[in-house]
Formats: sequence, structure tokens, C-alpha cells
Amino acid sequence: MSTFFDHEAFRSEPEATALVSRIHELLREKLKGEPVSLMEVCGTHTVAISRAGIRSLMPGGLKLLSGPGCPVCVTPLAEIDRAIAASRLQGVILTTFGDMMRVPGSESTLEREKAEGADVRILYGPLQAIEIAEENPESQVVFVGVGFETTSPTIAATVVEAARRGVTNLSVFPFFKTVPRALDMLARVPGRPLDGYICPGHVSAIIGSGAYEPTATEHNIPCVVTGFEPLDILAGIVMLLEQVAIVRAGGRAKVETQYSRAVTREGNPAALAIIADVFEECDAEWREIGVIPMSGHEFSERYRSFDARDRIDVEVPKSAGPSGCICGEIMLGQKTPTDCPLFAGRCTPREAVGPCMVSTEGACAAFYKYDRQTTEAP
Repeated sequence: MSTFFDHEAFRSEPEATALVSRIHELLREKLKGEPVSLMEVCGTHTVAISRAGIRSLMPGGLKLLSGPGCPVCVTPLAEIDRAIAASRLQGVILTTFGDMMRVPGSESTLEREKAEGADVRILYGPLQAIEIAEENPESQVVFVGVGFETTSPTIAATVVEAARRGVTNLSVFPFFKTVPRALDMLARVPGRPLDGYICPGHVSAIIGSGAYEPTATEHNIPCVVTGFEPLDILAGIVMLLEQVAIVRAGGRAKVETQYSRAVTREGNPAALAIIADVFEECDAEWREIGVIPMSGHEFSERYRSFDARDRIDVEVPKSAGPSGCICGEIMLGQKTPTDCPLFAGRCTPREAVGPCMVSTEGACAAFYKYDRQTTEAP
């Protein structure tokens, strides 16, 4: 079709028009106008769908829901508070990616702590943390490890390199989450059936499309791994609707890959190997959602000494989330950002109440920037 980086090839107006027409045709003829709900579980998809105005092109019976696809958004309040508390300790240099700086904890943010004198540093890659640790041997350098399977291999590689160099003053908060278990959990939420998943392209390039086969098989929910350009997403929706029609006629769901130029069934064996070496699966809490069994990564016994939770002794009191915030319901697909009474009033990207408005990949931030002037279904 085109080279991987030829973005314009995936933004053709005639092809987009044809795909949108096919979506309307499928809903009207094969699905008889009955409602269909599709969920994307990827922050990049969330932004791409809003930026391209795809919701405004969909037929009235088709809902595109945003799931818990933003790793910053699903990081629990207690984990944010733990990072903030660590930043206040004498002799600690806290390092993090920039999208964590403004996420609200129960009383503060990392951005505010930095302004008040804490040594909080924004990194563009986790390997920088090793350099900082080597340059500051008298300090404890802590990296805030937040992300899905796209991010965890790079942090795992950093830990392996730190061990090789004998860097002993570097540790990581393992706040990692994994996507497939979340899809399984979402499929079990009562009262709101899902008809299909738009599966994340970046994560799938690591874990492979085969990781979603248990969800498709057990719950009979179609899964399509989709790229991020407008034509990718529209083609993925067509593939999902064709599967939904088969399922509703008594057939079985399966996993398909629209994003075949980047994703295989097996994934990236080198990335999977380093994840398996450095981490092991564990139960993990997702902000406003709760604990999802075996949906997180903690350090394996071999690399347990890099766990900042063991090195950095801080007390984190239990705190409730911000009053009136419905980020949890939004990430479960039960409500949309515009249903929130705080949206675009008390809660804006400049003065965010909930995490979905802070992160550039959050559903509320995407709706605020792109969707406020559009309707769900013209």
C-alpha cells in the first residue's frame, strides 16, 4: 500500500469517504440499525479519533467509547502520592516522564513539589536515569515507572544496564500495567455490553495480536488491532462491524490485524524476553477502577533490589479521589467526558481535577481539545 512512514497515504479523502460509506452501509443493512458499541483502549487512538473528527462521521447507532488506554490516567492516587512523598525526601532525585508532572495526587503534584524545591527531573528516556545516578553517587535516583507494554521493555533494559554497570543508587517505582487483562475485565462489566475492541497498535507491536485471542474466544468479542492514521481507524471499524454482524448471526469472534505493517501475531520476541527476565505478573490497582488480577508488572527476584518501594520508606495515607470526578466511569466506557459536571468548567487542561484531563492521551483532554464543538451523531 505504502511505506510505513508515508502518512499521507493513510489520509486519502476518497478512501476515507468510501470507508465511512461502508460503515453506514454495514450498520444499516447487515446490523439492521441496531446499536453497536466499540471501545478503543489506547490513548493514541483516543486522540487520533477526536483529532480526525471520526465520531462526527459515524452513524447514529454506532458509539465509539474510550477505555482505560492512558497509562497516566490509570495510575492510582496512592501511587502518585508515593512518588510525591519520595520527592520530598532529602537525598532523593526523582525522575519521570513529563506527562506525570501535573497529575494530581491527593494534595499536590510533582510539578508543585519541584517548584517548592524538590529535585524532580523530567527525562526523555529512562537511560538518562543511569547517567544521573552515576553523576550523583551520594543520592538515591528514583524513576517513576508508568506505562503499558510499550514502555516497560525500555525500563527493563535500563535496569539490566544499571545492573551491568554496577549502579546501586538507582531504583524504579514499578507502576506498570498490562492491556490484555484490562480487556478481559471490561468485557465482564455488567449492564454495558461491548461489541468490539479497537486494540492498541503500539502495545500490540510488543505483545502480538495473539495476546487478545483469549478475550475474543471467551467473551465472543471481536478484536481488531488498528493503526493510528484516519484510514487505519476507519478500516478497523469496518472490520469490526463485519465481525459484529457475524457474531450476532451466531458466529464466533476472532482477532484480526489491520495494522499488519507493524504488528504480528507473535509480537516482538526480544522485548517480550526482557520483560519476562526483569518483571513478573502481579495484581495491580487501576485508578478509579480497582484491582485487576495479574494486570501489572513487579520486579522478578533477580532484579528485586531495584524496587523503589523497598528502598524508599514513605507512608502514604489512603485518600479518596477528587469529589465530582467521573474518570472511572469514563474509562469504563459507562459515560463520556461531556457527561461529567466538571468538564470544561472546574476541570480544564490548565486546571485539571482528574487524570483524564491532565494527560495529553486522556479522553477528557482529547474531548476538550477536539470534540466540544461536534455532536456524537449528526
